[in-house]
Amino acid sequence: MTQLWDLSDIQPNREIVMPGETIPAMFWHAVKQRGPNVWLRQKHLGLWRAQTWDQTATAVSEIAGGLISLGFAKGECASILSNTVVEWVWADLAVLSCGGVSNGIYPTDATSQVQYLCEDSRTTFLFVEDDEQLDKALEVRDQLPGLRKIVVFDMEGLHGLEDANILSLDALRALGRTYLTQHPNELQQRVDACRPEDLAILVYTSGTTGKPKGAMHLHAGLVYTVRGFNTLIAQTEQDERMCFLPLCHIAERMGGEYFGLYTGTKLNFVENPETIPENVREIAPTVFTGVPRVWEKFYSGVMISLKEAGKVQQAAYAWGIGVGTEIANRVLAGQAVSSWLKFKFQVAQWLALNNVRKLIGIHRARFLVTGAAPISPDLVRWYLALGVPMLEVWGMTETCGASTGVPAERMRPGSIGPAAAFNEVRLDPATGEILVRGKNVFAGYLNLPEKTAETIDKDGWLHTGDVGVMDADGYFRITDRMKDIIITAGGKNVTPSELENDLKFSPYITDAVVIGDKRPYLTAIIMIDQENVEKFAQDQDVPFSNYASLTRSPEVQALIQADIDRVNLKFARVEQIKKFFLLENQLTAEDEELTPTMKLKRKLVEQKYAAQIDAMYR
Repeated sequence: MTQLWDLSDIQPNREIVMPGETIPAMFWHAVKQRGPNVWLRQKHLGLWRAQTWDQTATAVSEIAGGLISLGFAKGECASILSNTVVEWVWADLAVLSCGGVSNGIYPTDATSQVQYLCEDSRTTFLFVEDDEQLDKALEVRDQLPGLRKIVVFDMEGLHGLEDANILSLDALRALGRTYLTQHPNELQQRVDACRPEDLAILVYTSGTTGKPKGAMHLHAGLVYTVRGFNTLIAQTEQDERMCFLPLCHIAERMGGEYFGLYTGTKLNFVENPETIPENVREIAPTVFTGVPRVWEKFYSGVMISLKEAGKVQQAAYAWGIGVGTEIANRVLAGQAVSSWLKFKFQVAQWLALNNVRKLIGIHRARFLVTGAAPISPDLVRWYLALGVPMLEVWGMTETCGASTGVPAERMRPGSIGPAAAFNEVRLDPATGEILVRGKNVFAGYLNLPEKTAETIDKDGWLHTGDVGVMDADGYFRITDRMKDIIITAGGKNVTPSELENDLKFSPYITDAVVIGDKRPYLTAIIMIDQENVEKFAQDQDVPFSNYASLTRSPEVQALIQADIDRVNLKFARVEQIKKFFLLENQLTAEDEELTPTMKLKRKLVEQKYAAQIDAMYR
């Protein structure tokens, strides 16, 4: 395992390790070179099942053949509504091999969101994971005249289903086998016809309008970026990763599937989102990418276990982490680590730290990568003290993933690192906004030329919406956001205005401010409509003596909770409000919290009610 004083195996690789100018060309080259080697592993019914490159190629070719036989044309869009499973990768690579456009939909998305995304992307074929996701599709199918077929990965519970426009993945593969037998050259011709300048994937991201925007990525940009990732943090065929983040998110799509395709890194798929802690210990990935919420949970788990441990174990951990922290501080300061300190760390590993790493599942990790949201510098230092370097990267959907990254040999907790070698990053001199330019920048928003023009200026600079500073060594640090888009601790982009506006449809809510930036879930500060709530209380014989007592009433709290529940139904789970706080002061236009038009001032409210906000996260 990499030690803090030996980072020789975390070096960039600037060679092209797999040819191909499009994703399907790269995939089929990889199949030829790595055929019998294992690429994908997935746990099913308690057993890990491995799949070679050749076996993956069979599945991809049969799905692609089935799509072609059903009339799927070059340039058409197919969407995938599923958790992160091996079938997701098969479907994605099959769609791209046909020359199609692949789009992912979060499995937690509400039915209305599924309808919007299919409409906006002009989806003609929809892959769904199981009966739960199929129900969403069926509910809105009549409103999607362009949707021709629905393909189901897991038919459990659907064996009696008879619908001409719904078929199982196995049935689609059977169609593909027959078709490819009759047209043996068709798939290769489709792959060859795919050009670097063709649209490859759509990745939907929340926008300031409240509606998701489809970021368009071309094959050229995807290939360029995965090659660039290897110059940032290199991987090899000897590495193993864990796939658990949503594949419709740019992080797992690029950093997991496509980067693994390029480098040959084995991809291990968790059983389900609930088994991640167990699965990571079984997989013991050598490279582990996660969002801050993941790293926070692991840390919390260790601290809870430590409280339940005996005095001797607690003392051993305290001494061991102290030694690790001493080394981490020296490494971060660029100072040498003495032989004596190295020896003490070996003892610390034996006494306690190895067990901590095994408890988490990072005992084989060469390094950890964190991104998608800001992370506490102290948490980065804690992992360093365990003996595992944690490297922070920064990017966004529109930059095809990471645009900056902290190099292993010059780590600086709290910084997102310098610009990656494959793109330019600078600050707008007037606003301090972080700007990015390079071949990794997306081709624009689908059907939204005005939004594209707002985001990419005439010189090709992408305006990210993040405000930052840069030090003398070129290291960037994010200090603020240009707009109010929330990025939760789990890396989910949320537009608060859409939630707030829906809440204000209630007759009992005058205004609301949604909170959640850098936090594990969303909460809300709500200002009730005094007149309507008082009438409700009177009608229901709810006792109250003043405005404050009205807001504290259990019946009023339940009334507001019901409206929050109503709004939550429209959003994915990660976008739902978990807790709320009712302002107990009867505000008027003279109060500093309100604008002249009686709207709550977001930043001022967040500052003034910081204690109440923090209480909702305890």
